[in-house]
Amino acid sequence: MKEKQNKAAALQYRQGIDATPSVVAKGQGLMAEKIIALARAHGVPVREDRDMVEILSTLSLYEEIPPELYKAVAEILAFIYKISGRF
Repeated sequence: MKEKQNKAAALQYRQGIDATPSVVAKGQGLMAEKIIALARAHGVPVREDRDMVEILSTLSLYEEIPPELYKAVAEILAFIYKISGRF
C-alpha cells in the first residue's frame, strides 16, 4: 500500500492591505516539508488540517480565497490569533 504524501499550503493575510487571505505557497512531499520547516523557523503557526490543505492545494498561487472558504479560513485565523495571544 502506497503511503500518502504530505501536503502543505501557506496563506498570507496582511490586515489593512489584503482584502482576503491568499495562497502564497503549496506543495507535497519534500516541498511540503520545506514549507512547514520555513514556517516554523520564522515563528509562523502551523495547523494540521488535511481537508483544508486539499482544498487550498487546488487554488493557484496568490489566488485569493473564494467566498465559500471564508468560514473555514476564519477558523484558521482564529486558531492562529488564539495561540499567538492576539485573540
